[in-house]
Amino acid sequence: MDFNVKNLFVFEIGGIEVWITQTIVNTWIIMLVLIAFAVYTRIRLRKFEEIPTGFQNVVELGVEAFDDMARETAGDELMSLGSWFFMVFLFVTLANLSGLVGLRPPTADFATPLALALATFFLIQIMGLKFRKGDYLRSFFEPNLIFFPLNVIGEIARPISLSFRLFGNILAGLILMTLIYALLPTVIRLVLPAALHAYFDLFTGVLQTYIFCVLSLTFIKGAAEP
Repeated sequence: MDFNVKNLFVFEIGGIEVWITQTIVNTWIIMLVLIAFAVYTRIRLRKFEEIPTGFQNVVELGVEAFDDMARETAGDELMSLGSWFFMVFLFVTLANLSGLVGLRPPTADFATPLALALATFFLIQIMGLKFRKGDYLRSFFEPNLIFFPLNVIGEIARPISLSFRLFGNILAGLILMTLIYALLPTVIRLVLPAALHAYFDLFTGVLQTYIFCVLSLTFIKGAAEP
């Protein structure tokens, strides 16, 4: 697998070039998978059972586990954000694991983690203003007026750190696996990469998704609380 982002084709809209990259196409594929799963889940759960079994039990277990994590991290007042971060969790997890099926993970392109981190950044500001109003704005000038530039830099640093943490870990795993496939003899490729995929794709991919969501909820909670 090549760790460079490839441009697949270009077209113009009103004289402006639009580049369709490998990251965009792979993101569309992951979105289609999530949409198909959502439609399938909706069809399967049309007859909702009070005592869940089988597929309904698995779905409820996953939703309840994420709700518990979100509640413990952000509290009841911010549970309205649970649906958004549940979607983010599913998307980032599939994006991180897409290398297992030969796709280049979209999260290994800095544009994807940055877009998700910017969404968190705007949620921080919105929730801070919603729950604390003027007190949130005054917090940028605490403990003294001269600290305003430093407080602004601190806020800007949050989406940057969030995006680089996710991007750096996924890209590092992609580069290492690419080098391993390129350097190892064919016979060893059948054995060793499987164990490395279990670490770099499965363990690291799910762990980084969890860290991204927990840190995002923690930052939002910190802005919303007095």
